[in-house]
Amino acid sequence: MQEFREKTISKNGINFHFVPTQKFKTIAITAKFRAPLSRETITRRALIPHVLQQGTQTYPDRVALQQKLDSLYGALLSMNGTKKGNYHITTIRLETANQKFISNEASIMDEAIALFKEVILNPKSENGSFPEATVTREKATLKQKIKAVADDKMRLANMRLLDEMCSEEQYKLHVQGYEEDLETITPDNLYSCYQSMVQNDTLDIYISGDIDPDTIESKITGSFVRRETETSIPKEESASPKNEPKTVIDKQDVQQAKLHLGYRTNITYGDKDYFALHVFNGLLGGFPSSKLFINVREKNSLAYYAASRFESHKGLLFVFSGIAPEDYQQAREIIVQQVEAMKNGDFTEGELNDTKELVINQMLETTDNAKGIIELMYQQEVGGKELPFNQLTDGIKKVSKEDVIKVAEKLELDTVYLMTRGDKNE
Repeated sequence: MQEFREKTISKNGINFHFVPTQKFKTIAITAKFRAPLSRETITRRALIPHVLQQGTQTYPDRVALQQKLDSLYGALLSMNGTKKGNYHITTIRLETANQKFISNEASIMDEAIALFKEVILNPKSENGSFPEATVTREKATLKQKIKAVADDKMRLANMRLLDEMCSEEQYKLHVQGYEEDLETITPDNLYSCYQSMVQNDTLDIYISGDIDPDTIESKITGSFVRRETETSIPKEESASPKNEPKTVIDKQDVQQAKLHLGYRTNITYGDKDYFALHVFNGLLGGFPSSKLFINVREKNSLAYYAASRFESHKGLLFVFSGIAPEDYQQAREIIVQQVEAMKNGDFTEGELNDTKELVINQMLETTDNAKGIIELMYQQEVGGKELPFNQLTDGIKKVSKEDVIKVAEKLELDTVYLMTRGDKNE
């Protein structure tokens, strides 16, 4: 199993990560801007990636920018916003050809770094503000993206579960932003938000590929300079304890009901039970061999789909299922029974070992591309704990049946959310 070496340097207020690997013939450069989730800025931060991709001072529109990317042997530029725990993260990626594999090309890396810097630090602006036409157009694009959530009922149910489950916590914030905020966003206040992000966010820059870290270090660290910043740590939040799980029922024009359950795991990234949480989730609903799939979908024919996943930086686990509206009560009972069965150790050593192998194989698949490797490494930055890939997989191999039962016993059912057929005005 390949271990991914990482050389890290903190310089100029930025954490630089060099990840040499010969697995790929391209080089990936990734910037991750991290700040505490905030209702005030969430929509502006959702809009910034849309605007940054529309042009720079040197390449003033989308066409010119794309032509430059094409000249770098089809380099790919992408951006998005996500949340991990109580952080909002803006990611900017550039993937380009490695000049080692192209004859008579010695400057691709220099040009790629210069373009990456240009996109981040020199966006198209007019008099210290984003162009009004660009902002207006991209606000309309984001508005459509926000509206589209309502048409994706599974995604809408996920969002509504978090609205209810984390109603007193920042994690409830919608990463795509809020439609009502768009009217208040101007080219000026959006540019101010962008400047704050670039200057004040915790910034990690990763370079992964067949590289010599010592050679590339001066190129990249010399290109990005800013004042030292202190890492902003979100306020510790604790959910109000519940004597009974909260049940929320929404009525929508749907044929298939969505039954989603939210649990508190009381385990976060790097905790000693973190490895066992991976295995617990795999046994419960992570794979087609899991309890949810077998017992809810296959044996009882109660679900069109049934699965689970966990949020490791927030200590949450979610169960998702699509059911016939009339099967709600029975499906809910059987889903809850699967967690109880885990507490009682109702799984074999064979199932445990098979699941550990599936979890490790899933992680290995993540490392089949540079993006996956960087995401695994970035988990350590967000979680504030070093957990190299081999240590992670070794920890999973050592998980015992007792470890999984211990995780199951820590789980607390917090919220049950049902989106079902009916008049939403009822």
